[in-house]
Amino acid sequence: MRVDFYQLTRDPAELVLPALARLTLGAGERLLVVSEDGAQLDRIEKALWDRPDSFLANGRAGGAHDARQPILLSGQADPANGAKFLALADGVWRDMAGATRVFLLFPPDRIDDARACWRMLGQREGVERKYWRQDGGKWREGP
Repeated sequence: MRVDFYQLTRDPAELVLPALARLTLGAGERLLVVSEDGAQLDRIEKALWDRPDSFLANGRAGGAHDARQPILLSGQADPANGAKFLALADGVWRDMAGATRVFLLFPPDRIDDARACWRMLGQREGVERKYWRQDGGKWREGP
């Protein structure tokens, strides 16, 4: 499993997630986006639908068509859409059975939690970790 840590210093998760979602779908994968903050999920949903170039179809967990959603938004790490890619939009680590790639997006005030998660995942067998930080409008791999 690969875990990408994204430190959000310039843009909030709802502005970063559409790009990650587009890359995920381009790789032929499905995405589960998780946040315990319902208002954040509302903003993410709007950002995915309101793309100027093209919308990214998505739905909220608990609907009749969860299994068909290419991007499913949820408060829990339960991939009802069969996703193997997981985006943790609220910066809180959750394990998801079967995940092959995880995006942990965290703001500066959650840096200590992210560091603890980095150390914890470093103890696990078969986990590749990458750290990304915003540098102006671009993402740079960090130390």
